[in-house]
Amino acid sequence: MGAAGPKVLLVVGGGIAAYKACELVRLIRKGGGDVTCVITKGGQQFVTPMALAALSENQVYTNLFDLKNEAEMG
Repeated sequence: MGAAGPKVLLVVGGGIAAYKACELVRLIRKGGGDVTCVITKGGQQFVTPMALAALSENQVYTNLFDLKNEAEMG
């Protein structure tokens, strides 16, 4: 963890706990962290990519198998 804070990759799946992802992103950002979100189709039934993008201030990825996105995610 450097001076810029932690970098977190948050993967949101289709479980009922997915609704807590927005609060988790908010808390990580409040603590100075940088959050990149990946959300599955099932996860999108509970929370929208737009909500995660607004809270994380980063692009939200919805396709795990896109080669371009994979390189960007790290």
